[in-house]
Amino acid sequence: MAVPLLIAISYIVIAFSVAFLLIYAVRHYVFGFSRLRIEVPKDSIELTGFHMPRVTVLVPMHNEERVAADILQALVDCDYDWEKLEVIPVNDRSTDNTRAIVDGFARKFPFIHPYHRTEGVGGKPAALVEACELATGEILILFDADYVPGRAILKMLVAPFADPEIGAVMGRVVPHNIGDSLLAGLLSLERSAGYQAAQQARYNLGFTAQFGGTVGGVRASALQAVGGWNPESLTEDTDLTFALLLNGWKTAYVNRAECYEEVPRGWSVRKRQLSRWVTGHTECLHSYWPELMRSRFLTGWEKLDALLLLAMYWTAPMVVLGWIASLLLFFIPEAHQTPLLPMALAFLGYQLFANQATFLEIGAAALLDGTRVRTLLMPLNLLNFFANTGAICNALRKFYWNRFWGSGGDG
Repeated sequence: MAVPLLIAISYIVIAFSVAFLLIYAVRHYVFGFSRLRIEVPKDSIELTGFHMPRVTVLVPMHNEERVAADILQALVDCDYDWEKLEVIPVNDRSTDNTRAIVDGFARKFPFIHPYHRTEGVGGKPAALVEACELATGEILILFDADYVPGRAILKMLVAPFADPEIGAVMGRVVPHNIGDSLLAGLLSLERSAGYQAAQQARYNLGFTAQFGGTVGGVRASALQAVGGWNPESLTEDTDLTFALLLNGWKTAYVNRAECYEEVPRGWSVRKRQLSRWVTGHTECLHSYWPELMRSRFLTGWEKLDALLLLAMYWTAPMVVLGWIASLLLFFIPEAHQTPLLPMALAFLGYQLFANQATFLEIGAAALLDGTRVRTLLMPLNLLNFFANTGAICNALRKFYWNRFWGSGGDG
């Protein structure tokens, strides 16, 4: 390739990277400053007690003998009326002692109705499809088996459904093992920024919060109206969020409805988690963006926010492309004869601007949560940033290789 053409292409790549990442930087700043205004969030909890619908709690399980008793006991101890409560532990072909634990609770408590899967397609989405056919509740609440819900969380999650436009509700996920490793501590900052800052800000600003597939609920009639769970999606929660959105339903966020999780302690587990999220999220992007842009239910700003949410993992390859292009310009002697300073400053500026924007969200969340000591880890968050960037780029590479060539992208 001719050197002048390579230089021109490098300039174009850098300019595109700067523009793309600048949009996300502005988005992070808007969310961060919105939360720093400490507006009183929308809160439906005062409606609790006026009408408490029948609720079905679904708990997908696969070899969960270590935690099954904990979550079932927590649901037994909750303050929701047992006459209006149904708990369905979905035992998906466990080979350990999960079945015995679940059946033991069912013998003691008549509102616990186990469902034991022994055949069919494996995985959480397929298990939910079958379990929902047995559910009798107006509202379906989901918890992963390794979560421990608080006593009042069911009422908190149900209250927003008093608004007939609400199709789903999301609570807040809080890591409880932040001291287990450096990665767990860094992920606690990431989770805090994602829920306390971004989710709450998006909801306050009138955008649709993202349903996360656990610590949340969905209106049974809304789920039926959009065709139910997508068993072929790796991220059935994101898929449902946009299926509801495109059919006129909104997703509410309840920051006070906290439930505790165990975040990955090691990078191998985190990498697998990211790979699944990236693949499923990007599948949803390609499935929903055309209809999203044509939707008559959404304003222009809502469409933009939803599109940015779906395309958020593309920021990682944009960063890498910007790095590569800038390195090419640095090592090509002919490029030094052109006025590089403005482009170099722009490249440096977008990196500082974008990084500061995400750090602002983390700082705002830490301030609101009262966990300022934990912010001492923020400089080390660069390690998490580089690791995430590599894992996301690799997951996207595999996704698009398989999308266009069918297979062979797993190397």
